Amino acid sequence: MPKIGIILGSTRPGRNGEAVAKWVLEQASQRTDAEFELVDLLDYKLPHLDEAIPPSMAQYTQPHTRQWAAKIAEFDGFVMVTPEYNHSTSGALKNAIDFLFAEWNNKAVGFVGYGSVGGARAIESLRLIAGELMMADVRAAVTLSLATDFVNYSQFTPGAHQAGALTVMLDQLVAWSSALAPLRAPVAA
Repeated sequence: MPKIGIILGSTRPGRNGEAVAKWVLEQASQRTDAEFELVDLLDYKLPHLDEAIPPSMAQYTQPHTRQWAAKIAEFDGFVMVTPEYNHSTSGALKNAIDFLFAEWNNKAVGFVGYGSVGGARAIESLRLIAGELMMADVRAAVTLSLATDFVNYSQFTPGAHQAGALTVMLDQLVAWSSALAPLRAPVAA
């Protein structure tokens, strides 16, 4: 059974993403085809990228990088919950992604965005990044509007249709995470 990490991609005080990520976990936990775990970037205290050697070399020197790498390596796929800041994802999420390379490879990723246009531009930015990291991004995404899925732009109250959108994305994510399993298997010597 695939293990899916739900990455809360904002560390901002008062962040809307915490309620969104908890909703994703609550909905996903009702499924029986995968295990889901919330991964909050606040728990990892990653500074701005401070590894001298590129992540593709897998020579991590910092304890925080090793801890982050070990956590991400546990998963077969990811849901990235992202705010949209200035037509892109959060700096915290981009930084966390940039710390690693092989730990992301051959894994599926789905997106839940929120913002003035549902986080759509942040999701598009993350799709480009996913391609470079050899991740398979699923087509379906959840786009949450600050105007219609939040009261006063801060209290998360998703429209009823959003649960359906999340189900479609998770269906694709679980299927792709399973399908990519042979690519993640260690190669025999």
